[in-house]
Order: sequence, then C-alpha cells, then structure tokens
Amino acid sequence: QLQLVESGGGLVQPGGSLRLSCAASGFRLDYYVIGWFRQAPGKEREGVSCISSSGETTKYEDSVKGRFTISRDNAKNTVYLQMNSLKPEDTAVYYCAAHRGYLFGPCRADDFGSWGQGTQVTVSS
Repeated sequence: QLQLVESGGGLVQPGGSLRLSCAASGFRLDYYVIGWFRQAPGKEREGVSCISSSGETTKYEDSVKGRFTISRDNAKNTVYLQMNSLKPEDTAVYYCAAHRGYLFGPCRADDFGSWGQGTQVTVSS
C-alpha cells in the first residue's frame, strides 16, 4: 500500500519560514516523481513544485520561484519543501503526491495518482 504523509505545517508570520516533509511508506520514492500542491478555501488545487525521481529536474510555480525549494532524500524516503519569505497568499493546505514516470511538462494534478492527506500552512500576523 503506497502511503504519503505530510508534516511541518503550522502558523507563521509573513516573512517567516517553514519546511514541509513528505514521508513515504509501502514503497520507495526512488522511482517516483513527487509534487507539492496546495489548495486554499474556495480555490482550485494548484501545483507548487515538482521534482524528478533523481532530483536533477525541478519545477516551480511562478509565484514561489526564489522563495521555495524542493529537494529529496531518497535514503530517508522523504521529499521536502523549504518555504522562505512566506506571504499571506501562501496560506493553504499543502499536499504531496507521487506518480511513476518522467518529469517533462508542468506539474499537473491529474498526473498524480497517490496523495497525502495534507498539512495546513497559515501565514498571518
């Protein structure tokens, strides 16, 4: 059974930082593209960042470029999203997801078949 569990969310002031973790069980992440997505109330789920199975290719949504960094530690079966200079508009539930394939195009939610339950990130003063 493939399972993904997000952690690291919480309440942070604007300009602060958080590091989200996505831990896998039941399978190894070595062969999977991993994506981070987020969904705010009343809005569609959007892609934040994706990383190839090797970690050599990464993609970012324009609004987070230069502020967020995705990385993976396959030995720990974990993918991370380092979020710096957080803004109130970053407030959302953040999900990690996995699919077995290559990362060629943009992060598309429909490409991912396995999802975690999400972790809440709230950016507020």
